[in-house]
Amino acid sequence: MTPDSSTSFEKTTELGAKSPTLIEGLPGLGLVAAIAVDQVTNQLDLDQHGTIVSDDFPSVAAFDDGRVRDPVRVYAGENPAVMTLQSDIPIPPDAVGSLSQCILNDLADEFEQAIFLAGAPAESEEDIGEVVGVATTDSLETALTDAGIALADGSGVVGGVTGALLADCYHDDIPAAVLIVRSNPYIPDPTAARAVIEEALEPLVEFDIDTQELLEQAEKIQKQKQRIAEQLQQYQQQDQQSPMTGMYQ
Repeated sequence: MTPDSSTSFEKTTELGAKSPTLIEGLPGLGLVAAIAVDQVTNQLDLDQHGTIVSDDFPSVAAFDDGRVRDPVRVYAGENPAVMTLQSDIPIPPDAVGSLSQCILNDLADEFEQAIFLAGAPAESEEDIGEVVGVATTDSLETALTDAGIALADGSGVVGGVTGALLADCYHDDIPAAVLIVRSNPYIPDPTAARAVIEEALEPLVEFDIDTQELLEQAEKIQKQKQRIAEQLQQYQQQDQQSPMTGMYQ
């Protein structure tokens, strides 16, 4: 952590995996990243590696099944070698910079590469689940194409905390890629989350995730995530950059 940073990583267990892949699951459009990474963490039975705390986060107490927990957490496992970044709260715009720097300063030495997830508004129901990728290095660009993931055409902008993380990884020479998935822009979208797992994360990271419950429990998941989606929408409306065309979050 840098001396003037308001955000820090507090490790609770030692990392057993060697050179894991970090998969980011912070709330964004359609909550695709949050839903997908929840499923990955649960399916792989990852252990909590630590928490991220910040003066810039809202003063709230998150809980799960009747137990209080820190809202922003890092999980890890050895087989496969994976780390996940999860949050029960949308990241406020004022906290984006310090969170991104915390990941780079406190965690980057522990992972080999990072995979970020961003939602893009689907123009039709048929578009939901379409995935394209953007890479920061030649090797990850090759990995995307080898995994059957199309590279994004033309130009665009990745905003929010995902964009900040991707940009900081690029400037710090940390291999990273973002998977942009078309999703419902108005409600939490388990269908798009299932697609990004099956069509992109599984072949790219080489693990196997059972995604059937994302369809079977779609309505329950939507209700659970709706409050986060509403808070995220408020933050996006306050953020002056969010109306930019071609921006994915």
